[in-house]
Amino acid sequence: MDTPLETQPRRFYDGGPSGGQPDPTSPPLIVLERTLDMDVDEFRMGRRLGYRDRELGQLLVPVDTATFTTDLTSVPSIFLWLVPRTGRHLPAALLHDGLVRGAFTAAPGVTIDRERADLVFRAAMADTGTGLIRRWLMWTAVTLGTIFQDRNTRWSPVDVWRWRITAGGTLALTALLGVIATLDLLDVRVPVIGGVPWMAERVWWVELITGAIGAVVVPLLLGLLWGRFRAAGMIAGVALALLLHVTVAVALLTGVYQIAERLVTLPDAASP
Repeated sequence: MDTPLETQPRRFYDGGPSGGQPDPTSPPLIVLERTLDMDVDEFRMGRRLGYRDRELGQLLVPVDTATFTTDLTSVPSIFLWLVPRTGRHLPAALLHDGLVRGAFTAAPGVTIDRERADLVFRAAMADTGTGLIRRWLMWTAVTLGTIFQDRNTRWSPVDVWRWRITAGGTLALTALLGVIATLDLLDVRVPVIGGVPWMAERVWWVELITGAIGAVVVPLLLGLLWGRFRAAGMIAGVALALLLHVTVAVALLTGVYQIAERLVTLPDAASP
């Protein structure tokens, strides 16, 4: 991981309205207006957001507030209990949105691809005072988006598929081992495979401890295969292994709620 950054909230400042002048001496003003499409959570920014990056200098997002929309922090609903859409990290999330969409103004000659935008996002979260664990989780999430979406990167096709196969393969293996370990804890033997070697046949509480250790050590080792993204690989793997059961439970509850919501609205939809 990189050198710890000092929280410097004054790196964010008021970018002013579109066509106006930014005011680096004023704190940022985040003015959000909900779009007319109520089926999606999108907002227009009433004022631009300025940020003084340590290496890239002055950044302003977006270029035009009239045409730029944002969904705030892009988080699947099943993970909102872990990372909310708003909070200390919001200015950094809005900045990242503008950078990855190319809706930013910077000094002449400054170009920002998506991988660099992810790093700016991580540093900007530190400046807002976002907690260490949350900002590294969020950086890992956007890094996975960069790897699998391949938008605005400078990678060759070989690099794109290298990262995708590595990330997808190691995460799939982590999930599979998590399922096998869970079945092993319940004394359910998987045909041919059996169980995971680090749990073996022990009393349940010892298996629980060794299973938890395996859920940390194995993803850390697999994360080394990610090369320069190894920090993201390690974090993603450990988070997947430790939160697998919680995520499945929340996903099931979310599915039950959505089905119930649809059922109770059927009479309204059928009425003239």
